[in-house]
Amino acid sequence: MKGGGKGLEDGAEGAPFPRLRPQSLMLTYLGNYVLGRDIAVFSGSFIDTFARLDVGEHAVRSTLTRMVGRGLLMRHRSGRRMHFGLTPRSEEILHDGEDRVWRRGVLNTDWDGRWTVLTFSMPESWQRVRHDLRARLTWAGFGSLGNGTWIAASRVDVRPIAEALGLNGHLKVFAGRAEQPTDIAGMLREAFDLDGLAAGYRAFLDRWDRPDPLPGAPDDLARYLWMTTEWLQLVRADPGLPVEHLPADWPAVRGQRVLRELRDRYGPPAGRLADEAIEYIRLR
Repeated sequence: MKGGGKGLEDGAEGAPFPRLRPQSLMLTYLGNYVLGRDIAVFSGSFIDTFARLDVGEHAVRSTLTRMVGRGLLMRHRSGRRMHFGLTPRSEEILHDGEDRVWRRGVLNTDWDGRWTVLTFSMPESWQRVRHDLRARLTWAGFGSLGNGTWIAASRVDVRPIAEALGLNGHLKVFAGRAEQPTDIAGMLREAFDLDGLAAGYRAFLDRWDRPDPLPGAPDDLARYLWMTTEWLQLVRADPGLPVEHLPADWPAVRGQRVLRELRDRYGPPAGRLADEAIEYIRLR
């Protein structure tokens, strides 16, 4: 995101505006205002809308092109105008993000005590596969204990991951309860960056837990997109650990409450502004 006009560098009382990747903001926009409508959006609408987020035209066009190349968007021409619509892959990603943010949340308050333990072994030459596996395991809530051993504080079906990466026969997966003398709190600190997670939530609260968040933002659509994108980045990194094994003042508790309060405050006016700014064609 480029540096923009006056007022877009810092919020009230020194709380900086979130610096978020244009693709992350784009996915939030698509999930809120395109998903489920069976439409393709005019490229100029993206440019006009993202200008309020201080994302320039070149960055918007580059993001759209990259997302087409990654199978996240599909081009649709209507006359001289180019429109962009969702693909099955992006719809799956957006539905999953919506579920994590608004339905499941980040607080694991009903843990049944069961863990999933996964180990893998593959040739060193499979660097790309190893990278993709680690990314998918992190997204699924796993943390690494080292030496190819990963744990998740829930029962996780890893078959879709194994099948997608062609790793059937290379993974070993077990599920069950931890036994004494396992130090669960120590194990969590080893496998997950709890300090980093807490710092992310505290930064979110510094920005949003105030009477007038981001007063320099141009409108509530910008605030809503910034807020929900920033929260989704936190959710993506949060493994959903059981609250009984987290510090008593875990900041995600307050963060989730603030998010939902501000959704009720910003969501309706943001939706009206988004509707006013969007031009689209129907796909069916």
